[in-house]
Amino acid sequence: MKSWDENHVRARISEKSARDPERQRFGAATHRYELGPRLPEGEILAFEVTHGIRLPQAYRSFVAEVGDGPAGPFHGLMPLTTPRPEARGPRAMDGMDGMDDTDAVDAVDDTDDDQWAVDDEWEDDRLPGRLTEPFPLSGPLPGPIGASADALTRGTLTLAELGCGIHHRLVLNGPRAGEVWQIDADWGGFVPVNPGFRTWYADWLEER
Repeated sequence: MKSWDENHVRARISEKSARDPERQRFGAATHRYELGPRLPEGEILAFEVTHGIRLPQAYRSFVAEVGDGPAGPFHGLMPLTTPRPEARGPRAMDGMDGMDDTDAVDAVDDTDDDQWAVDDEWEDDRLPGRLTEPFPLSGPLPGPIGASADALTRGTLTLAELGCGIHHRLVLNGPRAGEVWQIDADWGGFVPVNPGFRTWYADWLEER
């Protein structure tokens, strides 16, 4: 029995896209309400075997039965097995209306490293042994955490970027496995924000 109704998910995404033709909603210029194909079971299993993990069921079934992003919360659901296509142009120009061309290009150059840190996070997640390491927290860690952030994200998978170095991560093991946590190393700390991937994605899907 399937865990997700692919037709319903894709229909709701199409409705959201139709209501936002100019891609003005937060993150829409990045994910563009586009949802890629489902991942083959063999590809998902190979990822799990390579990294010594079992993906939380709600997330695993989504990429197997619906699609592997990017349409999703914030700047979009990150892909599981292959890097996302470069989307620098639309994303980097967000909020730069009214600038002349020279100022806009300078602004993009100044912020590019910060804006696209999520791609570095994606690569770091896939370093050998990182995903299988135990998730080190048993409860929320509010407030600035600075340089210790890297050690705290072991055993988690980046789901989406919110901007300004803030990310949502899926916990892969331990008593908090399956939960979605938000990491904001400079200000907000590392705290749970949703009990699971299903409600995390469904909340975005159903919002108007």
